[in-house]
Formats: sequence, C-alpha cells, structure tokens
Amino acid sequence: MKIGVPRELSPGENRVALTPQSARDLAKLGYTCVIEAAAGIGSGFSDDGYRDAGVEIVSTADAVWASADIVAKVCPPETEEMKHLAPGKTLISFFYPSLNPELLEQAKATGANVIAIDMVPRISRAQKMDALSSMANIAGYRAVIEAGNNFGRFFTGQVTAAGKIPPAKVLVIGAGVAGLAAIGTATSLGAITYAFDVRPEVAEQIESMGAEFVYLDFDGGGQDGAATGGYAAPSSPEFREKQLAKFREIAPQIDIVITTALIPGRDAPKLWLADMVAMMKPGSVIIDLAAERGGNCDLTVAGQRIVSEEGVIVIGYTDFPSRMAAQASTLYATNVRHMMSDLTPAKDGIVFHNMDDDVIRGATVAYQGGITFPPPPPKIQAIAAAKPKEKVKELTPAEKRAREIAAFKTQTRNQIGLLVIFTALLLLVGAYAPESFISHFTVFVLSCFIGFSVIWNVSHSLHTPLMAVTNAISGIVILGALLQVGSSNWLVVFLAALSVLIATINIVGGFLVTRRMLAMFQKS
Repeated sequence: MKIGVPRELSPGENRVALTPQSARDLAKLGYTCVIEAAAGIGSGFSDDGYRDAGVEIVSTADAVWASADIVAKVCPPETEEMKHLAPGKTLISFFYPSLNPELLEQAKATGANVIAIDMVPRISRAQKMDALSSMANIAGYRAVIEAGNNFGRFFTGQVTAAGKIPPAKVLVIGAGVAGLAAIGTATSLGAITYAFDVRPEVAEQIESMGAEFVYLDFDGGGQDGAATGGYAAPSSPEFREKQLAKFREIAPQIDIVITTALIPGRDAPKLWLADMVAMMKPGSVIIDLAAERGGNCDLTVAGQRIVSEEGVIVIGYTDFPSRMAAQASTLYATNVRHMMSDLTPAKDGIVFHNMDDDVIRGATVAYQGGITFPPPPPKIQAIAAAKPKEKVKELTPAEKRAREIAAFKTQTRNQIGLLVIFTALLLLVGAYAPESFISHFTVFVLSCFIGFSVIWNVSHSLHTPLMAVTNAISGIVILGALLQVGSSNWLVVFLAALSVLIATINIVGGFLVTRRMLAMFQKS
C-alpha cells in the first residue's frame, strides 16, 4: 500500500507529515511513500532528501490523492481535499471533530476512514502517537522564546559595573505539556518562575522544575483536579473567583504571562482579564497559547500581536509549532509512523483497522461510511484515581514525649540483646580459639558494630556523598593489609592481598563518585 503526503494548504503552515527518516521507517513496515513536490521545503526537507529515502515525488496534490491508499496531513483537510476521499482510503491528520461537525459529515459521506491524530487517547501505550503533546511541547518552548523576543530585558538577573538588573518574573497558567515546557525553558533562562494549575497534584512537578506553585487559600472544594484523559476539569464559580482574585494580587509583579489553559470540547476559559492587563507594567508580555479557541486573555486576538493602552504586549499567535517547523515535522512524522505501526501488526504493508484496539478506536472518527465520534471511554484509564490522603493527627506534647520514650526503650532493648549475643559469642570463641585470634576477632566485631551504627541510620539520599568521603578510610585497611603481606602463612598472605585489592577499588570509586558529583555543580 502507498502512503501519500500533499502540501499543506493552510496559510503559513510550514510543517509536513513525512520526513525522509520516517519514510525509511515506513518502508520497513512494507509501505511505499509519495509526496507532493516542495511539500517539505518549509521544514527544511528538500525533494532530493526524499528521493534518497526512496520517496516518489509528484508534481501536484491531485496526483498524491489519486495514487495513495493512505493520506497523512498535519492540518484538518480543506473542503476541496475532502472530494478526493473515497471508500477504502484512509486519512490521518489533525481533525478536531468536536469543532468541525460539518467536516465530519463530509467524511461520512465519502465512506473513507478518518483517523484524527488529536483524538489519540491519553494512555501509556499511546504516548508515542500523542501528537497533541508533541506539538504542545514545542509550543510551550517557543512561547518563552517569543516572549523573550518581545520583552525588553534579560530573563536572568545580573550584577554589572553599570548597575544591578533584577530577574524577570514569569507566570505560567496551566501546567499541562505546554505549561511544563514553558516552565522548564523560563527557569533555565534564569527567570523567577511561578505556575498555577487547578490540579493540585501537579504542584510537585512544578516545584521539581524550579518554579513556585501558586497556591490558593480555598476551602470550597472547587479545585477539581483532573478530568477524564488527564486534562483539567472545569472549576466551580467560587473557585474561579478566588483564582481571579489571586491573579489580580500578583499581576503588578509579573513581567511575562504565558497562558495554556484549555478544556477539550470547550472554548478557552478567560483567566487573565482586562483589569489584570492594566495592572501590569508597561513592556510586559502576555503569550496566549489558547488564542485559537478564544484565548485565556480578554485582549487576545487570534493570530495577531497587539499592544494595549498601558503598553502591555499581547501575542495570540496560533502557529507556534509551525514556527519551529523542522522539529515539529520530525516529531509529528514520528507520531504518524507509530500510528501506522499499530495499524500494521504484521509489518506487511497491509492496514488492519482493529476497532477493538483502544488507541485505534479512540482516534477513528469516521469508519466505513459511519461516524464513530465520540469514542467510548478507554478500557484503561489515563490516570488512576488517587487514594485519599489520610489526615495526620496532631500530637500533643505529652503524646510526643510518650512516643519518644517508647522508641528509646525499644532501641535500648535491641542494643542490650545484641550485646548479650556478642558477649556469648566471644565467650564461646574464647573457650576454643587461640589467644592471638581473640584479639583480632575483638577488633573485627567492634569495627562491624561501629560501621553499622554510623551507616545504618543515614538517609538514602546521603549515601552517595557519604560513601564517597568515608571510603577514604579504606586507606587504613590497605596499611593493615600491607603489614600482613609478609606473613609466612599463605592464607594470611592471600587474605591480605584480597584486602588490598578491595580497599583500592573502594578508594578509587569513592574519589570518582566525588568528582562526578562536583561536576554536577560546575557550569560548562
């Protein structure tokens, strides 16, 4: 079977659904590829590169649609493209069926199979096909770069001979894939980064990336967490009012706002209102990644850059992934290739459209002349329900004291028991062993006891640096072993040589670990 890729018709779209590398991978699945001439130029892929990968180059899009059994696109198909579909053909592209019911009806009328890559369920097995996450990752990164291009100052703080420059303060609203990418980029550029999300479980992820989570003092239960598929759920009116009040409180301090909040099947919620824009300093920047769905900011105009009366720049571009077309095309083509891999279980170039497969069924919106959207919920949930946290009872001073005494008594009993066992062992050995052995054995037992006491209660997170330093003690072992190497007893010589070898490994390893840890804190 043949996979065809026409040039994208959407104005300003530079991405392409096939790269030379993905064409080679598809060939391993048994497919041949055909692409319209110059379809990959906007992404930096020349026709010669495709030819070298074994891809057939045709001069028109009509030739692609006519010869291909499967057509892969990036953007939803235009009306003039839909006429090329027919029974037996398969289309793979972004489709947004909930926003394009008329397009869905046209697909039904053609009798073709339509796989909406944006409808891939968010389950672990489908992550390799999740084009929404791939493009959102690029959009989050590019949003910070675009903000820096429009922001008239450094992101990082500096102290120079000409004066002190404070770091920029960045607020990211929504900590999905795009939001986390924006947080990571802004933090790496040196900005003081804040982030907010209605899902409290993402706070740990945000803080692990070096940003500060914006908490709300809210007891109304409106912070609803994640809905089906791992997306944020709508918040209650009371929670929304508390959320807006918090944004108004911090708005005057923020230099850059990046909004990413979207709920599937709904218009983008308004989170950064006109009065908040007015509170920001002149020259501040707002990047609205939800502009295509109405925007999270009141002043956002889709596809445009505007400047408010207060001098705040509001950017509503809808083509952030296309502005990094080479990277976006590479990731998207990989997503398509993985989808084809699932559609071709025998790797023989023949499509098996298994509607019992959660991933294929979830992404299929039209099949054999019927509409299959919306899909049933996947058998495997995207996110397991979180166990309710047990409420920790606050102990009174008397209860704390009683617990400490009980723990002390337990430790004392354990230590006395060990002492009794070791004493009995020493007496038993002393009755039958020679006098020289007793002295060596006593030192051995005491060394084991001291080492156990020193190491056992150390936190696991400290073991590596602790061992890197304390392994130098192995030098003492080497000295002791060297003194015994000259013994006339072959067993003593063997054990001494073995001790030298093991202690040397410990010393070298300890210093190597220390060196690697110090390198983690050095800037290249």
